[in-house]
Amino acid sequence: MVTREDVLTALRDVEDPEVHRSIVELDMVKDVSVDGGQVRVLVALTIRGCPLQTTIEREIQQRLSALDGVETVEVQLTTMSDEERAKFAATVRGRPSPQGQPAVLQNTTTQFLAVASGKGGVGKSTVTANLAVALAELGLRVGVVDADIYGFSLPSIFGVHDSRPTVIDDLIIPVDVAGVRLISMHFFVPQNNPVVWRGPMLGKMLRNFFAEVHWGDLDVMLLDLPPGTGDIALDVHQLLPKSKELIVTTPQENAAQVAVRAGVMGKRTQHEIVGVVENMAYFECPGCGERTYLFGRGGGEQVAAALDSPLLAQIPIGSMDGSTGLFTSDSPQGRAYRELAHTVANRLSLTQRTAATK
Repeated sequence: MVTREDVLTALRDVEDPEVHRSIVELDMVKDVSVDGGQVRVLVALTIRGCPLQTTIEREIQQRLSALDGVETVEVQLTTMSDEERAKFAATVRGRPSPQGQPAVLQNTTTQFLAVASGKGGVGKSTVTANLAVALAELGLRVGVVDADIYGFSLPSIFGVHDSRPTVIDDLIIPVDVAGVRLISMHFFVPQNNPVVWRGPMLGKMLRNFFAEVHWGDLDVMLLDLPPGTGDIALDVHQLLPKSKELIVTTPQENAAQVAVRAGVMGKRTQHEIVGVVENMAYFECPGCGERTYLFGRGGGEQVAAALDSPLLAQIPIGSMDGSTGLFTSDSPQGRAYRELAHTVANRLSLTQRTAATK
């Protein structure tokens, strides 16, 4: 005959779909009763009308129905009290280090990669988004911080500009899209309103993205930096002294020159430049395969040589998915990003974890 302990053991494999932790570990299971083959479970959700409650309920039904001796399963859902929600948020967040360092920054296995450029308009955010998706397709756990606080664009590129992260007490759950966990200033300001903040406020918001967002276990976190060498870039260098950098440029000489300055800043603050990506490198005729270099040639090689770093990819110009800024996997751009993801994973020593998480 099934016992209460059998039920709890089975429920340990049921995860909250947003924080990816066991509902038993998170104390969401408030009551279990067993009467012969009849099992009743009471589960407390974080918010009323939780959009994922059907997912949780279905998973509980499947896990418990598979137990020998179980004939019927009744799942009752309730909502946490303010006290229970605060306890839930504290459990998920974990304790900061004695120095006040957020949990995500304490994880020694997470690699941080800042994506930088010298000027706007070179497609840095597009590169960040498509590289993140390609890394996730390798089986890696990927987070993305839209650190371009003034010019945030990643939610639109990912096609989630109308989404909002779940907020539990003072804990923020990043938006999950295409296997990537995303947070952006876009989610916290009224539509089309500008962010009119001075440097110190920008740095505080960036710190909140680490301290108040539940990232869970990540293999790699990408940071889409603002163009240039301003306050946010300096804050990232101070917050993440072991972060590496990927420099994005176009073939144009003026874009290459300012990209070099962004890379030099990274090197002067002891950040390794893993490589250079030349975006909009050429247009490839879909019929004959002939390449036309609309913006000239050589910018990527120029930046790579100046920074003594490899040119990792040359991404061709092409049409994106109509609703997003992501390229399809079978397009020339999608294939280029897939190759770039393999190269970046190798350079960040993520190959072994990639194989393990497929």
